[in-house]
Amino acid sequence: MNLRAAEIARSWIGTPYVHQGSAQGAGTDCLGLIRGVWRALYGGEPEAPPPYTADWGEAGRDELLHAAALRNLVLVHPDAPEAVGEVLLFRMRAGGVAKHLGLRTGLGEAARFVHAYDRHGVVESPLSAPWAARVAARFRWPAAV
Repeated sequence: MNLRAAEIARSWIGTPYVHQGSAQGAGTDCLGLIRGVWRALYGGEPEAPPPYTADWGEAGRDELLHAAALRNLVLVHPDAPEAVGEVLLFRMRAGGVAKHLGLRTGLGEAARFVHAYDRHGVVESPLSAPWAARVAARFRWPAAV
């Protein structure tokens, strides 16, 4: 399941960034990318996200993205080996809420992830030390839904 998820995520590369979007080739944000991978793996989505503003992570203190991931994905213990296809949840600043998602596509020296990034669209980026330090949680896809 995880390797397939990585292949699907890579197929979204080049999709423009569109806040609240989730349409391959037309526009997506980081949540929309993960939603699109979910649809490709399982069909319909497990839940509809509520409307959210571009600055939702700055305005509140609730860990909404983390809570949704816990409801729908499988939390990986921090000491467990890393795996291609994991969903990565990022905390962009210390003390802030976790508000960015990506999908791991490489390990070790070739550690990479696919994510939708404002002004860049869907890209594959190195999981460099600064990005790795921001990982708040890792999740695997459920076996079945």
